[in-house]
Amino acid sequence: MQLDGRELRNALGRFATGVCLITTVNEEGEALALTANSFSSVSLDPPLVLWSLQNNSDVYHIYSGAKRYAINVLSDGQQELSNRYARKGDHGLEAGHYRMGDSGAPIIEGALLSLECSLEAAHPGGDHIILVGRVEGVHLAEGDPLLFYGGAYRALA
Repeated sequence: MQLDGRELRNALGRFATGVCLITTVNEEGEALALTANSFSSVSLDPPLVLWSLQNNSDVYHIYSGAKRYAINVLSDGQQELSNRYARKGDHGLEAGHYRMGDSGAPIIEGALLSLECSLEAAHPGGDHIILVGRVEGVHLAEGDPLLFYGGAYRALA
């Protein structure tokens, strides 16, 4: 059976997700952010989470080897940040958008949740790489999540 890529993408869009900024620091010390919704919990003991990155991403070489990063779950008022860091070639974090976490990974200001992670494992996954992180720090805030469903941002009703 041959699947049409667009049809599959539309079908998978029926699963509502939160929106995350994955943040790290490159070799030059520049703070970077990348918009993703491919985030999931893996294990509580040990504390593991995963996210996936497209193999042809313009920042693949940085994120696929990043030893430390943060997964920042955006709040409903942060759609502009999601759009800003989803653009190819434009991943440098602006100073007012973050603070540095204890692990050295940038933490997004106003995010509902930020998980400071160290790289535990990387696995090939078709046209993506699956990155498993060990959670080493948790930062929580109050608010509602920024949601994505059917190719558009949504809000809790």
